[in-house]
Amino acid sequence: MAAKSDGGGGGPAVLLESPEGGGGRREAGAEPPARRYRLRDGCWVFCALLVCFADGASDLWLAAHYYVRGQRWWFGLTLLFVLLPSLVVQMLSLRWFVYDFAASTKDSGGGTKDSGPRGCCRLCVWLLQGLIHLLQLGQVWRYLRTLYLGLQSRWQAEHRRRHFYWRMMFESADISMLRLLEAFLKSAPQLVLQLSIMVQQNSIEPLQGLSASASLVSLAWMIASYQKVLRDSREDKMPMSYKGAVVQILWHLFTIAARAIAFALFASVFQLYFGIFIVTHWCIMTFWIIQGETDFCMSKWEEIIYNMVVGIIYIFCWFNVKEGRSRYRMCIYYIITLSENAALTILWFLYYDRRTTSDFDALILVCVVSSSFALGIFFMFIYYCLLHPNGPIFSHRSVGCIFRQQPPPVPGSPVEAVTSPPRSLPRTTGGEREGAPGERDSCVPVFQVRPCAPPAPAARAPRTEGPVIRIDLPRKKYPAWDAHFIDRRLRKTILALEYASPTTPRLQYRTPGAPQEVLEYETTV
Repeated sequence: MAAKSDGGGGGPAVLLESPEGGGGRREAGAEPPARRYRLRDGCWVFCALLVCFADGASDLWLAAHYYVRGQRWWFGLTLLFVLLPSLVVQMLSLRWFVYDFAASTKDSGGGTKDSGPRGCCRLCVWLLQGLIHLLQLGQVWRYLRTLYLGLQSRWQAEHRRRHFYWRMMFESADISMLRLLEAFLKSAPQLVLQLSIMVQQNSIEPLQGLSASASLVSLAWMIASYQKVLRDSREDKMPMSYKGAVVQILWHLFTIAARAIAFALFASVFQLYFGIFIVTHWCIMTFWIIQGETDFCMSKWEEIIYNMVVGIIYIFCWFNVKEGRSRYRMCIYYIITLSENAALTILWFLYYDRRTTSDFDALILVCVVSSSFALGIFFMFIYYCLLHPNGPIFSHRSVGCIFRQQPPPVPGSPVEAVTSPPRSLPRTTGGEREGAPGERDSCVPVFQVRPCAPPAPAARAPRTEGPVIRIDLPRKKYPAWDAHFIDRRLRKTILALEYASPTTPRLQYRTPGAPQEVLEYETTV
């Protein structure tokens, strides 16, 4: 049995294959337990929703406060940094919804669960979604939908549970990307603006402190949440624990705070030069990212836009965009950041207005910048030394990589390798790994599953553990999303095939020249 689809309108070829003689079913007792949606996952999404609401509400409240007090200049800038990024994100979210919903209604005769409502109900859905996004509540709706899909994956029967879990992961990926974009387009400039106002006024009002704190927490939260969802979506990576996510939040919170305070101090004295500095830094970082040849999007122009957005992120904090030796790139980035923070703070300290700010207060601000950055680096070391998903960075077991550079192909080996095992297949535990805790992004290729020169493999019978969804695309390397998370045509096709399959299918990406030894290992991890 085979069902083939092109994903709609020129998308990558997708093929669903069932094993011969097995009818698409596993042997008794061979089906691994499906991964369950836990209550702590729901609590994490609910907290993310609260952070999103607090960030937007505090900014609007502060803008209204400026307007009532007649501070029209601060009111205009505060409202601008709220509405403009929100409009961009809402338009992107609505565009994704239009494509997904239109695609589901076109497939209404296919017999899948996502066939879509009909008639006037369909019109009501369009009107409701238009109203939600017009009110700038698209992210709130997606968070609530993620909660709903996650809870349904707990309450439904086994087959429907898998389907809801896949949809929940897709929705989590969407909201993570949208919120990350919104955070650095809205929260980051809002944080610098409010800190600059505080420095110029030499006072901190409660609403200003609330808005700045909410923006800072939103930035740190979204970086950690994005990394967690990305790791959870990839079966070739160990998942990030909630302890690691919290420590990563603290890491980014303190480093971004030091960066934003240094920016605010410098901007309070050198407004023009601050703009020149930001544009120059963004251009240099964007060029650095483009030189790294990232592989995130499905087209060249989308990749350039993505690199430009990451350049904005690099103004404030580190963000890994390419596999391999990330610790060296991170060290270079933080050395540059530390130098810039020190230079900006020293220049402010030399030229600040002595009539409005005392020397003691100036020294306090300098100490806050330095101590906040030091705390952030401390939590970064805590994360990598103790809570990294692949294990402690200084452990004798953390130096192993699983074929970082693939050995030459063995004659007679298959051309394609299964690079994405079943979503319900449990990850390898510590006792099963026995010295191979997983692939670290920047380690030396010393661990091998087989000797470098293995003997010619004997003929093997094809795997008969269930259907395989074959995707005619090479798999993107971490930290990029898999193609079935960012290509919405491919996502729609996979959901339809997964729902029609009686057992959990495996995802198989095209990997030319992969040796059979790697195929055997990767399909059992």
